[in-house]
Amino acid sequence: MLELYAHPFSSYCQKVLTALYENGTPFEWKLLESPDCEAWQELARMWPVQRFPVLVDDGRMVVEATCIIEHLQLHHPGPVRLIPEDPREALEVRMMDRFFDQYISTPQQKVVLDALRPEAARDAYGVAEARTMLERAYGWLDGVLGGREWVAGASFSLADCGAAPFLFYADWTHPIGEEFPRVRAYRQRLLARPSFARAVEEARPYRPFFPLGAPDRD
Repeated sequence: MLELYAHPFSSYCQKVLTALYENGTPFEWKLLESPDCEAWQELARMWPVQRFPVLVDDGRMVVEATCIIEHLQLHHPGPVRLIPEDPREALEVRMMDRFFDQYISTPQQKVVLDALRPEAARDAYGVAEARTMLERAYGWLDGVLGGREWVAGASFSLADCGAAPFLFYADWTHPIGEEFPRVRAYRQRLLARPSFARAVEEARPYRPFFPLGAPDRD
């Protein structure tokens, strides 16, 4: 049985959960409720960096959400192929996956983490830069989505597994404006996807912990 060390409110954990649910891949939750819980202590002994999600497959540890999904496709394939067999199509998927990691998730988390700091330690300049990056990323993505149902083409892929939670929280953090209609529509398609919808529902009890205040929607 696969073991997943994760928390349901984490965007990177939701990325992996979406891939697992997409293919109905069975796994055992190792819920990281707090640093004092047994699962967290196991994680700390195994992976001193203590970042998650972490997958354990027959004793082998796999870290980083994208690598976990690559591992799942290689060793536990399901009916939905999340990385295309064609290398050119696969490159597009991986490029879009990196786009969401670097230019949606990273600036979004910059804004959120800044809100957790004491006021005297906050970085107003860095937050402004992060918001500018999100605006630029939304604009570029709106153009890319022209004629595409999913972000790398016609099929749901690894890139959509990341796009789903990253756009979900990005819109809470820096709203996707009406000038980006394709991005807004794409976010709604992702929310309607059963695999991601399940991850969203599992995380719902933790919404009060969102430091910017979770909006009363989604």
